[in-house]
Amino acid sequence: MENLLAVEGLKKYFKTPRGTLHAVDDVSFTIEEGKTLGIVGESGCGKSTLGRTIVQLLDPTEGKILFEGQDVTHLKSKDMREYRSKSQMIFQDPFSSLNPRMTVFEDIAEPLKNGGMHMDSREIRNRVEELMDTVGLALRFSDSYPHELDGGRRQRIGIARALALNPKFIVCDEPVSALDVSIQAQILNLMMDLQDSKRISYMFITHNLSVVKHISDDIGVMYLGKIVEKCEKKELFKRQYHPYTQALLSAIPTINIDQLHKRIILKGEITSPIDPKPGCRFASRCLYADERCFSEEPELKEYAPNHFVACHHAGNYNN
Repeated sequence: MENLLAVEGLKKYFKTPRGTLHAVDDVSFTIEEGKTLGIVGESGCGKSTLGRTIVQLLDPTEGKILFEGQDVTHLKSKDMREYRSKSQMIFQDPFSSLNPRMTVFEDIAEPLKNGGMHMDSREIRNRVEELMDTVGLALRFSDSYPHELDGGRRQRIGIARALALNPKFIVCDEPVSALDVSIQAQILNLMMDLQDSKRISYMFITHNLSVVKHISDDIGVMYLGKIVEKCEKKELFKRQYHPYTQALLSAIPTINIDQLHKRIILKGEITSPIDPKPGCRFASRCLYADERCFSEEPELKEYAPNHFVACHHAGNYNN
């Protein structure tokens, strides 16, 4: 199967009064058509910045973004509009991502009017009604405003907007984290059904390991702007080579009291992402760090078939 998206050495830095913040630092991966790459990691690791950079809401500092084999890293306005019609984003907060002065109908119709679709009013109405039906939003809410709806319905509006231009790729930035558990399941099942029927590729950003296990095909683990481990989801939950990934998975709640002692508690100071020093960024919290870890940055290497890890000692231990 061909790759729909390829990210090569992507970097996104921000200038701050204290120095240069390395939000995304030399990240590379691919996503196949109709597949989902889950991106997990703690808050501040660069997950959302990575997603926003890929869909060109933020300009990359360095690196390449290849979409359907074409370099889309630095596009002019006309080409950018075409790329954005094929790549969309679902935001974490379903309320702040909607215009409070627009009705549900107007919110969903907006990308159709501004996305170069050249549709008349009747075609727009038919398309909006089709999208509302697709995401399970009753037509009686067409004239409602976002503040009149619950979180699940607001997020369905966001999904409908993302689907409006028939995209091939969607960045999902924690789309269910603000929703109740029962609503989360409905939204996840909806997104998986849409993927099956429309062959959409997702990059699913989350810190919820249960969610990413449910929806992803492959999973990438981020730590302070770097991908430290990447493999198929079944492989990741079966075997973790990076100590940070081991700590993450050990934090998953369990009702088995025999497994409680396996919880890994991380200690030590978190490395600053502002002008980081050479070496592994996880070294100050790692149980296995040695002198080499503090002086030499590990490369993302394949330690098992299709299982990539950035750790000097990944071949010497695993759980």
